[in-house]
Amino acid sequence: MQAILLSREEVAQRAKQLYESRIRQEVEVEENIGKMVIIDIETGDYEVDETGLKASHILMEKHPNARLFGIRIGYNVAVSFGGVMERVHK
Repeated sequence: MQAILLSREEVAQRAKQLYESRIRQEVEVEENIGKMVIIDIETGDYEVDETGLKASHILMEKHPNARLFGIRIGYNVAVSFGGVMERVHK
């Protein structure tokens, strides 16, 4: 399969669309709040773990050329360097 070139913004938009349309209701439970969900934007596959590293490795084993995007479950940003991570999950 030939890879489609997407900008970073397009990758983020596709990942967020997948998250909102079907992944959020599956992963946004109390025991997952604060964990990372890593999404393969081409297949819609995803994995959840504490930091996203293990999840990324699992997805890359399944799909070596995967386009991955990470979202911190229940928060408005994935990481913060001196800023504030606002919890959006109630």
